Amino acid sequence: MPVLFQINVAANWGSHGRIAEGIGEIVQAHDWDSYIAYGRYANPSKSHLLKVGSSYDTYLHGAQSLLFDRHGLASKGPTWSLIRDIDFIQPDIIQLHNIHGYYLNYPLLFEYLSSLDIPVVWTLHDAWAMTGHCAFPALAECTQWQHECVSCPLTRKEYPRCYGWARTQSNFQEKKYWFNTVHNLHIVTVSKYLEGQVRQSFLKDIDTRCIYNGVDIDVFHPYNYQFSRARHYQVLGVASVWEKRKGLDAFRQLRRLLPDNYDITLVGLTDQQARQLPYGISSVSRTDSIQELVELYANADVFVNPSQAESFGMTTAESLACGTPAIVYDTTACPELVDDETGGVVPLGDIQALVESVRKWCENPQRQKTRRLCRERAVRLFSRQDRYQEYFDLYTSLLRK
Repeated sequence: MPVLFQINVAANWGSHGRIAEGIGEIVQAHDWDSYIAYGRYANPSKSHLLKVGSSYDTYLHGAQSLLFDRHGLASKGPTWSLIRDIDFIQPDIIQLHNIHGYYLNYPLLFEYLSSLDIPVVWTLHDAWAMTGHCAFPALAECTQWQHECVSCPLTRKEYPRCYGWARTQSNFQEKKYWFNTVHNLHIVTVSKYLEGQVRQSFLKDIDTRCIYNGVDIDVFHPYNYQFSRARHYQVLGVASVWEKRKGLDAFRQLRRLLPDNYDITLVGLTDQQARQLPYGISSVSRTDSIQELVELYANADVFVNPSQAESFGMTTAESLACGTPAIVYDTTACPELVDDETGGVVPLGDIQALVESVRKWCENPQRQKTRRLCRERAVRLFSRQDRYQEYFDLYTSLLRK
């Protein structure tokens, strides 16, 4: 029985963790065995779960990152334990996801992977692997990573923050060396935008392809949408964490500029963020109820994702699967997810254009046709079953070589 061994910061938790879980389920459906090693968070899984390190290890790694910019260079003990687990299990394929997140030592891991004679697939969910520090260089309109990162303008502003000694150039050189040591490494990106970044980076000579993230289209689907001219228009925003790049302030500005018959609902805010909302914006705390989330998507007139940087944009894909058009900024991977018939793309930070697009899609006279087209696009491009089958097909093709 072939064995898949995945490594990620989370198992069946958050978008990346659910992707790893879905890949595990698809290979099990083909009579493979599946293991997931995770660093920090986990929900029950159909795969065998292995915890990497302890909370104390994570704390120490975080301190080294915060003070000395050594993200990915601590956690030697937990990484050696993980290597021993891999040696014992003897997988046929190793699938990496986010190896950053305060739980792994990447030089130790890649030194070990370079000694193996099996395929290693690495799904990049952001640009951290290509930079000397940050995960989203687009936030600073920075292109140093295309040549050599010398200093990072986001060191103190964005994950992984460092308030001490910055070692951006050293980090860049170490990543460039170690991430090119595995001869049987294959990169998957979750968007064409991210694939383009890889091809401009020090990873450009590695076999690379794009596989979009998958949405469970049997769960995320149109649900009891009914339009009445007497009711208010419903504008929705969703994020697992409303960090600065997600565009929370854009909704505050929207509230000031939209008419009173436009209601805005935001999902995923902290209690403090919710208390600071202006009148006219409703808050729903992060929900573990998928059904509640589906109903919110499906009953919205438009979904707005004013994020400044995304490697994919899972909430946008989920909205389309529920039949709701989406509006995004013209930056990073966001424009890939919609087309002219299923949403709008507006200039980054242009609130007036955002207002006009919201009104256009809410007052759309062909909303039923639009909802059908949104659903069809999601089924065609973002079906979880189809996208995870692409991973399985990749694994089997690599094993045949």
